[in-house]
Amino acid sequence: MMASHSDTLVVFFGATAGANGGKLGSDEREIILLVWQIVDLHEKKVGKLHRRLVKPDLLEVTEECKEETGLAVDELCNAEPLDRVLHQFQQCVASELKSMGRSSYTLCVTGPLLIRQALHPEASKKNLVLPDSFYSFVDLRVEFNRCCPNAGPVKELTLPSMCDCILPAFVRQRARCDHKFTSLETVKHKFESGACSKTEPVDSETVIRARGLPWQSSDQDIARFFKGLNIAKGGVALCLNAQGRRNGEALVRFVNSEHRDLALERHKHHMGSRYIEVYKATGEEFLKIAGGTSNEVAQFLSKENQVIIRMRGLPFTATPEDVLGFLGPESPVTDGSEGLLFVKYPDGRPTGDAFVLFSCEEYALHALKKHKQILGKRYIELFRSTAAEVQQVLNRYVSTPLISTLPPPPAMVPVPVLATPPFLAGGSTRDCIRLRGLPYTAAIEDILEFMGEHTVDIKPHGVHMVLNQQGRPSGDAFIQMKSADRAFMMAQKCHKKMMKDRYVEVFQCSAEEMSFVLMGGTLNRSGLSPPPCLSPPTYAAFPSPAAVLPGDAALYQPPLLATPRPAQPLAHSTAPTLAYYPPQAHGQLYMNYTAYYPSPPVSPSTVGYFAAPPGAVAAAVAAQPAAPILPQPGALVRMQGLPYNTGVKEILSFFQGYQVSRGRRPDPATPFLRERICTLPKCT
Repeated sequence: MMASHSDTLVVFFGATAGANGGKLGSDEREIILLVWQIVDLHEKKVGKLHRRLVKPDLLEVTEECKEETGLAVDELCNAEPLDRVLHQFQQCVASELKSMGRSSYTLCVTGPLLIRQALHPEASKKNLVLPDSFYSFVDLRVEFNRCCPNAGPVKELTLPSMCDCILPAFVRQRARCDHKFTSLETVKHKFESGACSKTEPVDSETVIRARGLPWQSSDQDIARFFKGLNIAKGGVALCLNAQGRRNGEALVRFVNSEHRDLALERHKHHMGSRYIEVYKATGEEFLKIAGGTSNEVAQFLSKENQVIIRMRGLPFTATPEDVLGFLGPESPVTDGSEGLLFVKYPDGRPTGDAFVLFSCEEYALHALKKHKQILGKRYIELFRSTAAEVQQVLNRYVSTPLISTLPPPPAMVPVPVLATPPFLAGGSTRDCIRLRGLPYTAAIEDILEFMGEHTVDIKPHGVHMVLNQQGRPSGDAFIQMKSADRAFMMAQKCHKKMMKDRYVEVFQCSAEEMSFVLMGGTLNRSGLSPPPCLSPPTYAAFPSPAAVLPGDAALYQPPLLATPRPAQPLAHSTAPTLAYYPPQAHGQLYMNYTAYYPSPPVSPSTVGYFAAPPGAVAAAVAAQPAAPILPQPGALVRMQGLPYNTGVKEILSFFQGYQVSRGRRPDPATPFLRERICTLPKCT
């Protein structure tokens, strides 16, 4: 035998207080035994066998460990802790190498678990600095598989099986085998940050999803949790929720599938006091979070090995000089103003977010000390960030419609209020589907991914997310399909299909049933129950007045309103039939992604309105007792003096019941909303 990179091997073995063998390190137990022996490949000699017990912090040993190692808790009480045993290892190996006239060595193990899953994770948790020799090793099974590929897969090889395979050949041929050790495995010292392009191929067999992370954890913290496994460059992507805040999840991309499989064994291991869930993920999910196309971001992230800090809550008028002055000379930004990246809306308006580059950890720590200090009249939040988070935030703010379904906006479009959404036309044809049991974090993109090839069968404006009374996702959604047959196929193929970690129920229904549920009714196995505000004889016939959608409203979510109920005309009155919105004491709100899907996950900068029926104008004018009645289709009103916690339902109830005919004035008693007078001046 001879080695191509060293004449000396140190055969290394260890055991933990829990599972060993193929499950070594999977239960997060500490190391209790280390064994090593030096092999001189040049002189064909072996050194002394060293065996050291290691005292764990938690003196507990499983029955399985006792059977395999023969160790008991009493024997470990007088042992040395891990850091001292590793120091003894260095001294013993250095002394023997010196006596042999050797200066270097390579670790040789029977599988990577001891190094990757036990030693490095435990040393990371205990803040121990391992010698460089523990960052490279030779896997005896891999080397044996290269020589004897017919012996079986690498993962199934054991010391007894390898001996049984080669001993007969040695006995028969009485030959000596010279082998060069070339398959040297390495452990990365540090995670490398970097940018990822959306066009970059990502193997789904290398990606995992980690859940339950502390919200303030950085990519380096996540890399430390997976210490011993090699993460690809820029392979940590922290996930953000719809509000741009971290949701405790991250996607991690490893260099190969073997490291991904070892990462899955760390399911429910601890980061501090929190246990982290680890699941399989796909390359598409990783690119969705970490992939970017912006040249500005690519240029900003081209400076490698930089520490990234995110600033949130900046004044909209803040300049690079203001930010540099706020950070101060003790936190110099890399390349001055070029190390700043301000996040802006597509129209160039600032969002109040910015990313800052620092050349070292020390400068970043000084900057983090300014968390919640004042700049101008605002306090600024500072967090550790990642390259993937930069991509994700920029992608959200600069996102553009994926599917354009509206013509360009006309030159002069009136923008009235209190609209009737055009997408809730009733009908008994079962050309809709209902999704029930969606994850509360599910976005429209997740629904489209869930539907797969069936997305081509969605009608324009046909995606409806149901919200609860607090305006939060209820776990339900309705999809309008192009035909009943396609809705049936969708329900058959996707029923109880998994979305994230939940299965989703898919049912076929009609547009009429969908409308009732969106207005607050219930649809279950016992049948359809109308909204509480509607009586059974009248809820089945809803008018669907035409409405014109202004171009400005196409970019944002429309007002959360339901289809109006026709009001009864006043006795002996020639006034046209007006419409009002029923109170939704027990109802649900919904939001429709009108112009395209997916919708941009940013808050609208302006309010989008639909064209209003005449009843809405009459109801608005009814609140002004001193003004003459001049119904103008498309008139705008503005309400001043609203309580800060006023909701949509309360505003609708404020206008409810006003039916004004031509030439008549309403009751001069101005309505009150929570004991505050609301005035409605005309708005141009």
